[in-house]
Amino acid sequence: MRSQTTFDIQYAHRFYGFQGEARYLHGHTGTLTIEVEDTVNPGVNMVFPCNEIQKTAWAVLKNFDHALVLREDDPLLPAILGVYEKEGIKDGTPTNTMKGAAFENELCKAYPDCRLVVTKETMTVEGMIKMVYSLLKDKLNIAKITFTSGVNVASCEFTTGATKDRCPLCGIALVDGVCPKCGYKHPAR
Repeated sequence: MRSQTTFDIQYAHRFYGFQGEARYLHGHTGTLTIEVEDTVNPGVNMVFPCNEIQKTAWAVLKNFDHALVLREDDPLLPAILGVYEKEGIKDGTPTNTMKGAAFENELCKAYPDCRLVVTKETMTVEGMIKMVYSLLKDKLNIAKITFTSGVNVASCEFTTGATKDRCPLCGIALVDGVCPKCGYKHPAR
């Protein structure tokens, strides 16, 4: 069975090297839906609490929200960083509170202090799905991701991994046999 949750993400980007309107810097509100698959946990009668899917995913995804997303070879990147440096905001400000932990993988790198995500590929709806999956595949049993941005929509289904041990009291994944939310300990450990 599946549980799903949805996020709205506002971001700016451009298609560097593209021969059309999208080559100009522009913004979107994108809608990202993540579907998680597993057995129904008998203790709480759900696959995975949707609010916990949101917390787990948002810890990473909030770096894309109200951020500028540029490809690593985009000539705008050094110019933007130069302006941020001159304005004193490159390393963050006290008002920049909605940021996640920095991350880096084979597809993207987040610079949360300056609301910037640098990507290997152009951020299309398909590219966003690849990035989200690569960042969350070890945290959630993702079965499907759908991303809508403007009139563009893409989705991809994934083969889910093994059933994850979950807390019978609150439904979230156990870490080394212990629930990080309520402290429940798996009796076999």
